[in-house]
Amino acid sequence: MNKKRVITFLSLLVVTLCAIAGCSFFSSSVKQENVQLTVSAAASLKTALGEITPLYSKAKANVSIRNNFGSSGELQQQIINGAPVDVFISAAAQQMDELQQKDLIVADTRRDLLSNRLVLIVPVDKGNAKELKDLTNASIKRIAIGDPRSVPVGQYAEQALTKLDLLQEVQSKFVLGNNVRQVLQFVESGNAQAGIVYATDAKTSTKVKVVEIINAKLHKPIVYPIAVLQKSSHPETAKSYLEFLSSEPAKNIFEKYGFSTL
Repeated sequence: MNKKRVITFLSLLVVTLCAIAGCSFFSSSVKQENVQLTVSAAASLKTALGEITPLYSKAKANVSIRNNFGSSGELQQQIINGAPVDVFISAAAQQMDELQQKDLIVADTRRDLLSNRLVLIVPVDKGNAKELKDLTNASIKRIAIGDPRSVPVGQYAEQALTKLDLLQEVQSKFVLGNNVRQVLQFVESGNAQAGIVYATDAKTSTKVKVVEIINAKLHKPIVYPIAVLQKSSHPETAKSYLEFLSSEPAKNIFEKYGFSTL
């Protein structure tokens, strides 16, 4: 067999083996391309996503997740200003609505992922407040809420207090947090004698107690919309991540921390 025939034979052999194996060598090379997704998520998701992220990384060994937590309004502004984000999870519809109006999200990837409840908390070892109406008492000097200008939990709190005709009377007592976790810290440290946070955040602390689950009719529905960003560098991988967050393992973790899955 001359040299030309040997080369032809080997070429045909490679093609045949590739056809039989489905070119697994080449496809595996593509699959192993390392990808990093940046996920900007509401601060109230920090604990749950902290547990979910390693599960996803285990299932998708070539994908790493960089979580960026903050108030939904702050994260929204980062995206508007051009921050390189692949996935956004807000704690309210408003921020996602505004991004959609600016055509900054992939509209057909948007959906509501979770819901939550609003609660009144006090330090575990003291506190005169038993319900929202008690916030008007002279003994309550400082009330922690999220800054309503950018923090959804503060917006929900204002809505509830407005419905009860309490806002004007207690507004001067507000200590404003940059995100819901800071509101929680104010109450934990005793820097505020009461605070309004999500039920899921209250559940993470042994230093506060819930004295009232606030009637959901007093504020807009608390939903967490999720979407892929238009400028995502890895849109298909980002969509796969969205699907994972609706899988049973992820749902179980969300529910463990008090969220309701949708």
